[in-house]
Formats: sequence, structure tokens, C-alpha cells
Amino acid sequence: MSGVREAVTLQLGHYAGGVGAHWWGLQVDAASFCFDPAAAESEEGIHHDVLFRTGKTLQGQETYTPRLILMDLKGSTPGAASKGCRGYPCLLSSTSCKKGNLTTHREDLAPGRSVLHGLDRSEVRPALSFSHATLSLDRPPRHETQDQAAKAPHVWSDFLRTHLHPRSILTIQQYSHEGESNRLEAFGQGEKLLQDGAYLEELEDRLHFYVEECDYLQGFQVLCDLHNGFSGVGAKVTELLRDEYAGKGVLTWGLTPAPQRNLYRLMNTVLGIVHLSQHSSLFCPLSLNGSLGLRPEPPVVLPYLQYNASLDYHTSAVLATALDTVTAPYRLQASAVSMAHLAEALNFSGRKVPLTAVASMPFPMAQGQTLPDALCSQQPAVPGSSLSSCAAQGQSRCFAQSVVLRGIGKRDQVSDSPPGTEPKSLLHMCETGQEVLTRFLHTMSPRTFSTSHLLQGPCKLLPPYPQYFSPLLNKHGCSCSCLHSSPSTAVESIPVFTALRSSAVLHKALGSFYQELCQVDVRRWASFFSVGVEMDDFRETLDELRTLAQCYKESGSAEESEDDTD
Repeated sequence: MSGVREAVTLQLGHYAGGVGAHWWGLQVDAASFCFDPAAAESEEGIHHDVLFRTGKTLQGQETYTPRLILMDLKGSTPGAASKGCRGYPCLLSSTSCKKGNLTTHREDLAPGRSVLHGLDRSEVRPALSFSHATLSLDRPPRHETQDQAAKAPHVWSDFLRTHLHPRSILTIQQYSHEGESNRLEAFGQGEKLLQDGAYLEELEDRLHFYVEECDYLQGFQVLCDLHNGFSGVGAKVTELLRDEYAGKGVLTWGLTPAPQRNLYRLMNTVLGIVHLSQHSSLFCPLSLNGSLGLRPEPPVVLPYLQYNASLDYHTSAVLATALDTVTAPYRLQASAVSMAHLAEALNFSGRKVPLTAVASMPFPMAQGQTLPDALCSQQPAVPGSSLSSCAAQGQSRCFAQSVVLRGIGKRDQVSDSPPGTEPKSLLHMCETGQEVLTRFLHTMSPRTFSTSHLLQGPCKLLPPYPQYFSPLLNKHGCSCSCLHSSPSTAVESIPVFTALRSSAVLHKALGSFYQELCQVDVRRWASFFSVGVEMDDFRETLDELRTLAQCYKESGSAEESEDDTD
């Protein structure tokens, strides 16, 4: 593993487990990927050894599993161990790059579910009866039948197909995933879990197991549920990582599924945002909800994507696809960017603040079109929809951004106009694809510090990834001028555009949280405060939230003349 900058991933919560299951599945390029570590260096330049580790079974069979610790509740991981190690004997040895004693871990097989068996077959898009003229791409469709929704996976272990090490899954026995009682609902409950010596000791032991075998650990990826008690777990976990592994990057993604408008959810979200921002090198909320507050907003619109916003199986796949692309800079073989460098570049003026994510999936590119043509058709806007539950960028200042565009082949990266033809734009004059992307970003945001990466390899989609795409896309994710002659053809890969930003748009979003909670007498929710969070601590958190919002105010802007958080 010489020269590889390893990272350890932590998934905290059930929705985080769903996003993670899809994310690991996206990296399974072929069957040989899991069994042949030599295949770790893929064509798109992503070095899979950053997130995956090699090992051996007691029978000598090589394994390739994520460097992962996953925390979830009782009842949410049935069959995960057996599916995760599918194809390997269940008895695994923990091999290390360092010399030392061999430790054996046994994981009992749990009865698997039948859902993944059905999803293993290529899911195809149903034949649609509407014409191209009547097809709407303005909002997620609602043609999902009750039968289809009932057949969709309900727990992440139903669609996990990546091999996991037996030490990856840490089940919390005190709370249940199913049922109306004994739920992990409040931030304070999550904090108390890691004050329990047994769970803290087990977590530290698993961290040491992975960290000690790394030659050059660059940091930790934390995927954390933001809406429930796992926000408290995440606060304690990131605090532990900050204290025990000083100088290492801690990149945290706060995840929220379909909205359930209640005050518990908002209070968990606010406490999570403030604490995770404090303890992490970089924090970004991710959700397809139009808003994380109490006022309902329609879900995010992603053209050419016909997802069901109420299905975690769908929404977690969208967020996983964005994560797989936006995290590419510190996973590339040829890149000098580390997790710490990425965080430093995006924390403008030395201020560590929450970031926003933007994605376009698939990136709007017609069949046979070149990158200069595609980007020119997007002007005057930058492509993408917000995945951080805040308003569109609009006129809000973007201070810094990290952009990744993948899935653009070499011959499509520059203009294909014949020699002597007058260029259509400055972009058509560029000699390389990277120059095209860099010039486009500078033209759209001349005052923004931008870093960008252009990758040839697309995001490859294998079952059980959902086929929720418009029939106007071909199998490579490019738009066509007419409906497919074969509407059952699955989309096999897509180009993806992502941007991770420090943006003033969060001033209003965070300020609205402050306003909503100030207008509510939270003392009426005594049960929330009876499990660990003191009222004075919560009020202090609100003050810190307001301070975070003020970090985004632009000098001399219209926003400065009216305080949105008063």
C-alpha cells in the first residue's frame, strides 16, 4: 500500500447505512474488483485502496473490503454479515500490513432476505405510454405504484452487496429500528451511548484495528444521520476523532431522509449541525428535502431523474452517487489533494463553516455533444441542484468551491469544429478539457476560488442501483432527441457534475432554523431534554447557530442590511 493515503469510513445511523450501501456498491466495477486487489487502480484514476483494504480468509482466499465501522440499531442489519461476506467463508482473519499477532473473528450467518435476490437481476425501466412531447422533467414523478413501493428495500442490508469485514458492523442493542417504542429519537440519547464505557471501548478498539494497519492515514469520512439520535452519536464520534487523531482530516456528511415535520427532528438537526461543524474539518448537510425546517418544501428537482422522494432506497442512491463523485479529489491516484487540504481550501478566511453540495446527475450532455457545447448551453448558470436543503445559489456569493465532472470521454472534452471554423465561444478555443472546465468556472464565478477535476470515467451503475431515469436517456446517461426504441434498456453509466461550496446561501438557511426555534416554547418538549441535553446548553447551541449564520453574510450586500436571524 505504498504511497496510498488511506481513509477510514464511519457510518452512523440507518439512513447513513443506506447511503453507504449504495456508495460501496458503486465502487464494485466488476466481480474481479472484490477479489483481485490488483484491480484497485481503475481507469478513471480513482485509487480504491484509499477506502478499501486487503485481507485473507483462513482458507487463503484474498478479500477486499471497505475500511469501515458501521453503527446501527437492533433489527436494521439482518443478513448484512452474510451478504457482506458473500462469496467468502464467514470466518475471516484480520491481516495487517504491519507485523504482529493474527487475530481471528467469527461472525455468525444471519438469515438473509429475498429482496437482494430480486435486485441482483438488472432492474429495467417499465415501458411508458406518454410521448416525448408530454414528458415532464420538472419534478420527480408520482407514477410509482403502491406495489412497487412495497417491493422496494426497507433496510439498507436488503441492498448491500459489498463484502464487509466482520468487525465493520457495531449493533446498538439498547434501541430498535422497528416499532414505535425504544427508538433512538433524541440527540441526548445518542450522546449518552458513547458515554457508555462498553460502546466507547468497542469503537476505539475498531478504530485502532483499522488505523494501525495504515501506512499513511489521511483522515476519516463520517456519514451521520442528522435527524435522529445519531446526531448525538456523531457529535461524540467526531469529538473523539478530533482529540485522538489531531491533524487528520475529519470530513462529515449530515444525512436526512424524507421529511417528517416535527420539533424533535429540527432540534436534532440544529444540535447536529453545530456540534459536527465544531468537531469536523469539513461538514456538509446532504438531503433531497427542499427544507430541513418546519415549513414544508417540495423535494429537490433533478432533471432526467424520476425518483420517489419517499423511498430511502431511491434518495440514498442519489446522495451516494453525489458522494462518490464529490470525494474523488482525495481518492485520485495522480492528485496531491488530501482530505485536510480540501477542507482547508473550502474553509474561507480561516472560518470553519458548513458547506453546501450541488449535483447534476446525469450531467446534461446530449448524445454526440462536446463539453464546450454542453457547458455553453448551461450559461449563465452553473449546472446542478442543491443537495443541502437550501435555496438555489442565485445571486448569493460563492467564496470557494471544489468541482468534479466525470464521465466525459477524451474526444468529447474539446470542440470538434473543423480547422479554420470560427469558434462559437471562448470555451471552444480551449485545447484541453481541463482548460474548458476551468475557464467555464472562472467565467461563471470570477470572484470564487475554484479547484476542479475532469475525469473520463463515468459513474457506473450496477444492480441493485435503482433504475429511476427518464426514458430520454441512453444506456450511457446521455440525452436523446426521442424516446428509446427499447424503453426497457437500463442506464449502465452516467456523467456526473458535483460542486462542494462555501456559499452565502447558507446564511438564510441557518437563520431560518434559528427563527423557527426562537418562535417555539421548547420547554413544552420536556421529554427531549430529559434524556441528556440541558436547556441552557440548547440555548447556547442556538447562539452558536446564529454565529454560524453570520459567517456567511457578505460585506455590503443586501443581506447585511436586514438581519435574517433577528
